[in-house]
Amino acid sequence: MIIAIDGPAASGKGTLGKRLAHHYGYRHLDTGVIYRAVAYALMQSGHDLRDEAAAVAAAQELDPEKFGNPALKTQEAGEGASIVSAIPKVREALLNFQRQFAADPPGAVLDGRDIGTVICPHADVKIFVVADPRVRAHRRTMEARARGEEADEAAVLADIIRRDERDKNRPIAPLKPAPDAYLLDNSQLDIEGGVRAAIDIIEAVRAGRSRG
Repeated sequence: MIIAIDGPAASGKGTLGKRLAHHYGYRHLDTGVIYRAVAYALMQSGHDLRDEAAAVAAAQELDPEKFGNPALKTQEAGEGASIVSAIPKVREALLNFQRQFAADPPGAVLDGRDIGTVICPHADVKIFVVADPRVRAHRRTMEARARGEEADEAAVLADIIRRDERDKNRPIAPLKPAPDAYLLDNSQLDIEGGVRAAIDIIEAVRAGRSRG
């Protein structure tokens, strides 16, 4: 089974994906980390984030062992990821990596921005997570401060709005729900509430297929 979770920055899709993978015993891939890793590699090597050739090379040389690097969680890496992910050839270079991950049994949970529309259009369950930008900014600010980083909530909100616009309007794989995606608004839900709501969706889909 493939579970696709999409949504904008700081919507809670990564935490949701991780919890669902644990619940079902599936593998989990936060595809945003892939783009953050590409951006981080470019920043470390001194390349411009819009340098297509350098970005494609970084995408082809990704080391999954480094996906746990705390530096990939920073706001700078997130902003960089939004830039490199708009480069069509970078997305193309990472497409097979993501599809191969999804194909491995017994199942996988992938979260990102184009899982249900581009990466896994035939996913068994597609969930599109949304939340009010102000709620997302507050959560992201609290996460940063918990890591000991300074974070200004107004600046974080401005960054989230800017990234939303860029992600929605990029020519390749824009951020949008798949036609058959289930919408999950977690503006007023805590982590447990969001997980329960997602499990309810998944179980309803599975029950419907078993009856069919």
